[in-house]
Amino acid sequence: MPRKQSHATIMQQGVTHALECHRICEETITHCLQAGGKHVEAAHIQLLTDCADICRTAADFMVRGSEFHPAVCAVCADVCERCAIDCERFSGDEQMAKCAKACCECAQSCRQMAGALA
Repeated sequence: MPRKQSHATIMQQGVTHALECHRICEETITHCLQAGGKHVEAAHIQLLTDCADICRTAADFMVRGSEFHPAVCAVCADVCERCAIDCERFSGDEQMAKCAKACCECAQSCRQMAGALA
């Protein structure tokens, strides 16, 4: 029978995913600015920036054990899902695929934090 993960383990995974997504979104912003064209559309850059910021904020709230972390994690999951969808439209671009993957993983982790641990 599989052992259920502890609250601390789930929280640590959430922090890890959020910080990784923050880092990759920041790297992707630089990639997009260098690539030009559709990569630098204002809405796309803004979404990447929003995603990076909310991921860092969610990680901070989880680390502090803030009573508001479930609400922040729910917003983080929403933003990460939107960012993943937006990044996926750049088919054939390795960095964009990497960003979409990180966003999906963070969204899943944050949904768990927002729901199961609320």
